[in-house]
Amino acid sequence: MEEKPHKRRVHYSGKYPKKFEEKYKEQNPEKYADTVAHIISKGSTPAGMHISIMVKEILDVLDIKPGQQGLDCTLGYGGHTRKMLEKLEGQGCVYGLDVDPIESAKTVKRLRDAGFSEENFGFRLTNFANIDEVAGEVGKFDFVLADLGVSSMQIDDPERGFSYKIDGPLDLRLDPQHGQSAAERLHDITREEFVGMMVENSDEPYAEEIADKVFSLMKKGYPMDTTTALREAIEAALWKVPKEEKKDAIKKSCARVFQALRIDVNSEFEVLYTFLEKLPGILKPGGKVAILTFHSGEDRLVKKSFKELFRDGVYSEISQDVTRPSAEECRINPRSKSTKMRWAIRSDS
Repeated sequence: MEEKPHKRRVHYSGKYPKKFEEKYKEQNPEKYADTVAHIISKGSTPAGMHISIMVKEILDVLDIKPGQQGLDCTLGYGGHTRKMLEKLEGQGCVYGLDVDPIESAKTVKRLRDAGFSEENFGFRLTNFANIDEVAGEVGKFDFVLADLGVSSMQIDDPERGFSYKIDGPLDLRLDPQHGQSAAERLHDITREEFVGMMVENSDEPYAEEIADKVFSLMKKGYPMDTTTALREAIEAALWKVPKEEKKDAIKKSCARVFQALRIDVNSEFEVLYTFLEKLPGILKPGGKVAILTFHSGEDRLVKKSFKELFRDGVYSEISQDVTRPSAEECRINPRSKSTKMRWAIRSDS
């Protein structure tokens, strides 16, 4: 029998690994549970993982019963899906949707290894704008969850280009196999379009200055094709900001600009609008939906849709205000701080 070649452990300088690819313990939670628990206890998210947000609050709203059929519109790491599956107690099914072929394959395997068969958990590699097609195939749903945030696994992987903090290609696509990358998009639009994108998608106060710097650099032949290049352009654009305010201003502007590009590249507002329009049609009478949003643009769309459909009698009940994560959850998982949850119940008629 041929022996498998021994795979050497990743070597890194210093006491703790710094690069994503060096954090092999964090990316093997089953094998290194103590390491992962220690990292989470310090308020950090282990590399390659995602900590599910507001699990208790979501389960309270959806009130899942054995035998029901549910939909997780954004499967991600599968944390929410797993908790919903546990509520079914082996009776019923949860379908998970995702456009990311890389992370979804890992998640499906993780859930299958945990004992969830195709009878109880189904997966579709599709955008959640296509919920009507899924419902047409499997039937309407008793409960639906849409977590609109980007998963930590995507943010932390430098190859995906989601974070200004890590050097990598300026990509930002949830599905890296289709569409334009953020770098390609920047080279195709005008300065005015970039300004509009930053204002509309993230309320960036320095949109004019950042657009001037980015397009000036590209005109001089400097490629804007890495996360570092864009971050440095943003830093240079904010040179007039007072010294004592500059560090914080740069951090916030970087986050907003990357968000604006990500929303544009993935057509996130268009997808959300389509989803909200189709949502009542896939819910059974009395069916419940919970939606997690992470910035004001998303929340405005959800709030407007729920209010209009409640007024028209499509929803029998909606949340009157947003639910936010507890102070303790925000401490343990700082990435949850901007989360808002809204819910609605489909009317019986």
